[in-house]
Amino acid sequence: MTATDPNSVPTERDIAEDKILLVDDNPTNLQLLLQTLNGRGYKLLVAKNGESALKIAQKNKPALILLDIMMPGIDGYEVCRQLKGDPETNGITVIFLSALDETKDKVKGLNLGAVDFISKPFQPEEVLARVATQLKIHRLERALSERNKQLEADNQRILEAMTEGIFGLDQKGCITFVNAAANRMTGFAEDKLIGQELINILLKPNDPKTVPILKTLQDGSEQHIEEDLFWHHDGYHFPVTYSVTPIKTDRQPSGAVVVFKDITERKQNEEALQKALDELQEQKERLTHVSRLSTMGEMAAGFAHEVNQPLTAICNYAQVCNRMIQRDPLNKESLSEALEKIGTQARRAGDIIARIRSFVKKPAHCLEKVDCNKLISDVVKLAEVDARNNNMEIHLDLADELPLIEADPVQIQQVALNLIRNGMEAMRDRETRDIGVWVKTELDKSHQFVKVSVIDRGHGLTEDAADKLFQPFFTTKSYGMGIGLSVCESIISTHGGKLRFENNPEGGAIFYFTVPTV
Repeated sequence: MTATDPNSVPTERDIAEDKILLVDDNPTNLQLLLQTLNGRGYKLLVAKNGESALKIAQKNKPALILLDIMMPGIDGYEVCRQLKGDPETNGITVIFLSALDETKDKVKGLNLGAVDFISKPFQPEEVLARVATQLKIHRLERALSERNKQLEADNQRILEAMTEGIFGLDQKGCITFVNAAANRMTGFAEDKLIGQELINILLKPNDPKTVPILKTLQDGSEQHIEEDLFWHHDGYHFPVTYSVTPIKTDRQPSGAVVVFKDITERKQNEEALQKALDELQEQKERLTHVSRLSTMGEMAAGFAHEVNQPLTAICNYAQVCNRMIQRDPLNKESLSEALEKIGTQARRAGDIIARIRSFVKKPAHCLEKVDCNKLISDVVKLAEVDARNNNMEIHLDLADELPLIEADPVQIQQVALNLIRNGMEAMRDRETRDIGVWVKTELDKSHQFVKVSVIDRGHGLTEDAADKLFQPFFTTKSYGMGIGLSVCESIISTHGGKLRFENNPEGGAIFYFTVPTV
């Protein structure tokens, strides 16, 4: 049997290690006890009086003492009292042997720490049975004690090795236990924490009525705090996450265990990550703006021609007006009509410039509740510049009564314009160019997104291109930068939608994107 296994059957070695001290001033009784226990594997010790019994017990630490009560000098009661009062001998099992058979005598012996009482004259079988029983109990108690010591040592090592700080609290919130990690993180020595109220040391600025620790101590509920501040010994605070678990006695809270972790490094990492994300978002917005400027640069010649037409008309009408003024009599009606035409052409040029300015400006990214059909109609007006240059038409198929979408209008127009221009580019040198590009809006099957499709009858997409289409800097154009579709995909993803494509069964490709409805 090992000391850590109380359920094992005692071996011969266990029994041989059991020392039994026999104490009696009557030689006949001692002889009878020796005959009874001899040959059983026990190591037997003998004392003829109380003084001798105490000395032998102190020196040899027997497992059990068979102790006579009525002895000259120090009687058995006094021997038992002194044994139990000495930390080195109080674990010895004592069985009284006495002719005293009254209940009060037995109670007195048991109150002094004895575990059993054998009346004289005793029967050998009874002595053997009681000794064996008490020795077995003694072994179990010894094994349990050693196991508890081992568990305590293991628990202490675990607590000391933990990176989380741990406080044990009594019912009043005073600290009864603190591990090394808690000392290290708070900067307080253990003797400065034990007996102190935790909330007064670590949570001084908080209102005690709102402290979760007190709530646990009051009603026994578990608390978990994602983020709070603990105060350090040196006067500064640091961020922590902590939990409070109640200790209950008879189902009532009698204390609590507080486990906390310093999250300073985590907070710093989160701040650094947020800063990096903000910088990334800023770079994405810059790239998006650059992409819009690039698109406008490609369309600059067409816009110049588009603006030049109303400007030429304005110039011509102005000359007409000048001639009318010089005539006599002045034809006010004709002059008014010419001036009205000048205004119309000026507004036409202004509208073109306004659309360009609106498209190329760099607004703060913000979501608005907008009409998708109006957005698409406005962007088609921009795209018609390219359409006229390519002798191609853009057809609109707009669904009725679409719900509003939540979007950045300029960015959604950028995506639509990019897809429309790509569609026209794919059809520029093909016989199907007369069919034109179709732009369609509809509500998707889930009714949670508006779907915008751009349908062309161009050359379609190869499998190789389809796999890399949304990768940055990949392009099928000899003059392209390869950022258009990548930027578009990023814009739609940021809006919570998807940008996808599929081959058109009639030839060409269908690119479509979705945007959440309000």
